[in-house]
Amino acid sequence: MTAPIARGTPAYRRLTLAMLFAGFSTFSLLYAAQPLLPVFAGEFQLSAEASSLAVSFATGPLAIGILVLGAVSDRVGRRGVMVWAMFLASAFGIAAGLAPGWRALLACRLLTGVALSGVPAVAMAYVGDEVDADSVGSAMGLYIAGSALGGMGGRLAASLVASVADWRWALGVVGVTGLVMAEAFRRLAPPSRGFARAEPGGAALLRDAALPWLYLEAFVLMGVFITVYNYAAFRLEAAPYRLSRATVGAIFLLYTLGSASSAWFGGVAGRVGRRRVFPAPVLLLAAGVALTAARPLAVVMLGIAVVTVGFFGAHSIASAWVGRRAGAAKGRASALYLSFYYLGSSVLGSAGGVAWTRGAWPGVVWFCLLLSAVALAGAVALARVRPVVV
Repeated sequence: MTAPIARGTPAYRRLTLAMLFAGFSTFSLLYAAQPLLPVFAGEFQLSAEASSLAVSFATGPLAIGILVLGAVSDRVGRRGVMVWAMFLASAFGIAAGLAPGWRALLACRLLTGVALSGVPAVAMAYVGDEVDADSVGSAMGLYIAGSALGGMGGRLAASLVASVADWRWALGVVGVTGLVMAEAFRRLAPPSRGFARAEPGGAALLRDAALPWLYLEAFVLMGVFITVYNYAAFRLEAAPYRLSRATVGAIFLLYTLGSASSAWFGGVAGRVGRRRVFPAPVLLLAAGVALTAARPLAVVMLGIAVVTVGFFGAHSIASAWVGRRAGAAKGRASALYLSFYYLGSSVLGSAGGVAWTRGAWPGVVWFCLLLSAVALAGAVALARVRPVVV
């Protein structure tokens, strides 16, 4: 059997660069609509929670689709599934910019989410298959760093283009960029060498002592993160701040902190141990939420920055942890993790809109602190789980 890819080798550099492109493409396409929610609310005469469907209609189908394609990848391989998914999602992203109305836009967003389901769960499994155990944490951290950069780049590009043109051009530019990233991934990603076909089944994945807790973490952590970013624009464009759309879009530059956080926390967890490190980013997430309750703009921005660092650090650790617990069924385990992750985005992201409508930003803060408390309880439970022997 071919030796797994180790950190520092040319193959590792090609793989991690390809994964950076995959993460960038996926999350720029998925969340390009997020900074445009106030635009959709105004143009289509929608409430805040109704406009959030432009995000939820992509993340909801993604949560379901990855369960199917994660299992498919356990049977047929990873790389090909990812290539097709990236190209199709980019095409649907371009189509969203051409949509004649709100319903057509939602339909294109739904198809984008379905297509993108072939990337995230398969990406986690692909890295787990190809990279040696000591390098998985840092490799996943770099993939999530690409995800953070993509999330930032897609949102920022959409904000800037929409400020000088309109939302159609914004979505179209992000879609074309996705096509470029898809081709880069196709050229760089090494052929699968460590893939082993897994047999059908997987009930054991739910009986594992740690995996259900990790699925819960994915759900609530993403719920906090998406809620903060979904409704921060509504708050910052209103009194007393009244920031311009382009200025509000600049908050997504904070994703660079998430990119660094994911790589750093992933590396530290690999050296020190996931159980010891995991509570730290969860506590950071909660502290950041609390800071956003302040009135001074600088403190609000600091709070969003801390939320970003905490979220990406926790996600980096948890996603690598899933692969270590799952054995040969990495595709299905990763799919379940990410299904809960995107369900958190879809369900809790929209629920956060209700909190905003009924309680303004204080309602959002209390909603997110409740979710953060659940995440911290899960971190305590995970610290008591016996390590898996590999």
